[in-house]
Amino acid sequence: MEEIPPEEPKKTSLGMDENVEGLLAYVLGWLTGIIFLLLEKESDFVRFHAMQSTITFLGLTILSFILGFIPVIGAVLGGLLWIVGLIFWILGMVKAYQGERYKFPVFGNLAEQWVGKVNI
Repeated sequence: MEEIPPEEPKKTSLGMDENVEGLLAYVLGWLTGIIFLLLEKESDFVRFHAMQSTITFLGLTILSFILGFIPVIGAVLGGLLWIVGLIFWILGMVKAYQGERYKFPVFGNLAEQWVGKVNI
C-alpha cells in the first residue's frame, strides 16, 4: 500500500502556515487580532480568527473596565469574565492551530459578518 503524505498547510501572504498565523492572532488578544487584520491580506481563515480575537477580547476588555466601577458585584462579575476570557483565549488558539474555523458564541457570528466588510 502506498502512503499518502500529509497535506501541506496553506501559506499566508506573510509566508506563515495558516494555522500558525491563526493561533498567533489570539496570543495577545485584541492587540494581535488587530495586527493580523492589518497585515494579512489573503487568508480568509486568518482574517476570521483575527477578527474574532479582536471583537471578543476588545469587548471583554471594555466590559471588564465598566464592571470595575461597580463595587463588590463588579469584582465578582469581573472575575467570572476573566475566566470566560481565559477559556476563549485557549480555545481560540487550539482550534486555530488545528485548522478549524471555530466560532465563539455571539462573537463568532459577528466576526464572520464583519471580516468581509473590513478591508484595511
